[in-house]
Amino acid sequence: MSLPLTNHTLEKLEALLLAMGYKVRYEKGNFKTGSCLLEHNKVVVVNKFSNLEGKIAALVTLVKQTNAEENLLDEKQRQFYQSLQQTELF
Repeated sequence: MSLPLTNHTLEKLEALLLAMGYKVRYEKGNFKTGSCLLEHNKVVVVNKFSNLEGKIAALVTLVKQTNAEENLLDEKQRQFYQSLQQTELF
């Protein structure tokens, strides 16, 4: 599945992470992957200077690395989460 690189996709990823219990913050940083996951605090920090493609790629990578409790997600978010698990980036 190919993921459109739009602001709407970025918003869906942010909403999904929020539903999973994570807080998404955009801050200055020099992360090698464009983002940083503070697992213990459930905070995702994304480099605010990354372009849209980089932000989406970083968030998709983090979502794929986390284990969501799918019962906490609504039906659309659950479908989106499952589709992300099968998505290949670039």
